[in-house]
Amino acid sequence: MKLATAVHQGLEKVAVVHDGDTRLFDLAAAAARGGNPTQAFASMLDLIDGGERALDQARAVFAKHAGEEDLSYALTDARLLAPLPVPRQMRDGMSFPQHILQSPRGSAAMQARLQGNMAEAERIAAEPLGELPEVYRKVPIYYITNRFAVGAPGSTVQWPRYSQVMDYELELACITSRKGCDIPASRAREHIFGFTIFNDFSARDIQRVEMAGRLGPAKGKSFNGSNVFGPWIVTTDEIGDPYSLRMQARINGETVCDNVSRGMLFSFEEIIAHMTQDETIMAGEFIGSGTVGFGCGLENGHLLKDGDRIELEIEKIGVLANSVKVQEARAAA
Repeated sequence: MKLATAVHQGLEKVAVVHDGDTRLFDLAAAAARGGNPTQAFASMLDLIDGGERALDQARAVFAKHAGEEDLSYALTDARLLAPLPVPRQMRDGMSFPQHILQSPRGSAAMQARLQGNMAEAERIAAEPLGELPEVYRKVPIYYITNRFAVGAPGSTVQWPRYSQVMDYELELACITSRKGCDIPASRAREHIFGFTIFNDFSARDIQRVEMAGRLGPAKGKSFNGSNVFGPWIVTTDEIGDPYSLRMQARINGETVCDNVSRGMLFSFEEIIAHMTQDETIMAGEFIGSGTVGFGCGLENGHLLKDGDRIELEIEKIGVLANSVKVQEARAAA
């Protein structure tokens, strides 16, 4: 199933996406009509917390009432929110070796351009890629980001006033399905509720400064609406193999990345196994894969400009679209 969170007629609803991704089916209203209202359909987090039983209920309710026209509404008549508006936790990884190798070179070239040294930027961009640092093969690398700075599909992301360089990142992400600790990789798929698309908007110039401190990004990643994911969550049974999905990025209709989710240094299952060593994860946590190769402006040269529209598409999931807007400078106090 494809599961969305949407505002329709002023109410936030959990919905099944159907009819070629054009209509939304109101789960709570359908359950009530069938005489079986349930808390499991009150929010996406409630649905996730309900486990397989709640998912089975959702499937049964949809199968029984899908033909009742008044229980569905057009996607264009609703406003999508992030499918999980406030995750219980957000972690983002560095799993694709091509991105790990290319982004530092892109960052250095960006810095040279900001300093007006175009010759140096061209020299850096022409440098051969080095070897992958061994640490990335030893353990999954990830950081924890702001779970309250979540943006919605279709939203306009406000360019932070402290940054000159805005970027997008094309990522696959999973949502956890249950609480667990010391989860072996062989059982970790049972702890995945579904998959979604993640656009990790980044203030690259600020991120470059922060990363010199060797602790991780903060304001380079966390600003209002910066963590955008959606447009919905696709359950694991419908995704099949998550490691062979076509991944594309477009800016104003121009394709700037066309890759595949194959080649992660560590699978989501292995990342979960690593994360849960003597640490308990909860249902409703978000885990990003990290950027696929060539999936950001640092790598493909297409950094963002005011008014750009970014579309990220992943096979079997859909299209996550957003725009960016430069904010006016704050008035002096």
